[in-house]
Amino acid sequence: MLLDTSPSDTELIELLKSDDALAYTIIYNKYFDVLYLHAYQKLRDKEEAQDLLHELFAQLWNKRNSLVINSSLSGYLYTAVRNKVLDVISHQEVESKYIKSLQGYIEQGYCITDHSIREKQLSALIESGIASLPTKMREVFDLSRKEKLSHKEIAAQLNISEQTVKKQINNALKILRSKLGMMLFVSL
Repeated sequence: MLLDTSPSDTELIELLKSDDALAYTIIYNKYFDVLYLHAYQKLRDKEEAQDLLHELFAQLWNKRNSLVINSSLSGYLYTAVRNKVLDVISHQEVESKYIKSLQGYIEQGYCITDHSIREKQLSALIESGIASLPTKMREVFDLSRKEKLSHKEIAAQLNISEQTVKKQINNALKILRSKLGMMLFVSL
């Protein structure tokens, strides 16, 4: 394409259809700013307007071989922008309704049931894990966690050293972490 004269929109369309990247660049440079302002006035969001225009021009290039423009190029592009703006607004309305619906659902407490069920399942998994500990270890762990006894009190009650109590609790926690991790993974 020659750069001496500015090609008409009709010539640009024909060049674009024949895969002329320079024609695409000229169209982009000629119409981007004015189309951006048009989209921004409707959307009032700079990023959304830019995304919309970039998507429009990407589609223009991707569909260049099958383009059918019955009006002027500017009319075609304005109509495309208008349609994309309407799509964005429609999508925003649907998104807004969904968020309101979800918020209402949460506010009504439907999630409480789900959390309650999950809490019961987790409690059952923990109790199962504790029940599977060796007898002495389980006894030390129960005295520590359920009876809230100190290491010293447990040692005195079971007639073992505080170091043994500490070691039993640490071992129990290691076993429970590994078992519960696997149980949670399998139960999900």
